Amino acid sequence: MMRAIIIDDEAPARSELRYLLEASGSVEVVAESASVRSALAELKEQGADVIFLDINMPGLNGLQLGEALMRLKNPPAVVFVTAYSEHGAAAFDVNAVDYLVKPVETSRLMQALVKVSQHLASQAKLQQVKKVLVEKGGRRVMLPVQQIHFIMAKDDYSYLYTDDDRYLSSDPLSQFETELSEHGFFRVHRRFLVNLSQIKELIPVQGGGLLLKLQGEEDEIPVSRRRVASLKKAMRP
Repeated sequence: MMRAIIIDDEAPARSELRYLLEASGSVEVVAESASVRSALAELKEQGADVIFLDINMPGLNGLQLGEALMRLKNPPAVVFVTAYSEHGAAAFDVNAVDYLVKPVETSRLMQALVKVSQHLASQAKLQQVKKVLVEKGGRRVMLPVQQIHFIMAKDDYSYLYTDDDRYLSSDPLSQFETELSEHGFFRVHRRFLVNLSQIKELIPVQGGGLLLKLQGEEDEIPVSRRRVASLKKAMRP
């Protein structure tokens, strides 16, 4: 059973969605909230696998909550449920799993639940601890891949950057690409492999390329023009 929180400032909309979710037989609604602020309290107290979130609400809106959730280490899946279709692109910019337009049809909701289930399974797989052998100060250590922000190839070495340190490996970047692709890493440039979960911002540059701003990193990572479309696809839920 997936644990869900419904966030909508309209009580009838919450009631209808609760009915549909509980009728699916695969979702337990653990809380309802009429505002983003109260939802944050419920999320902290109850925890949830997925939140069903309206966008246009008083005070903080759903997109702002989506942005805040992206900063969490293990955020819940997000499904936007709104009366307006024009926010679709913005919703996926905050890593929404799906986007439903009211009134929600049962068949369409079932499709969303399948996506959520697949997303949760994928996240669980990524969270399995994998470590790589690296060097630091003449010592060989095992580094959990979740700590890696990006890997840079230089000369005959690969440099692995974490939140507050840098490690060295003689393994080529192509080997790390093969080993870590199933753990959320993507080759954005011939010299760079990035952890997709660490991407904070995509900055367009002249010529069709991109620069990536990563969490906690001052330097920007280049994305080659031919890899831009593939990167955007890889970042989709």
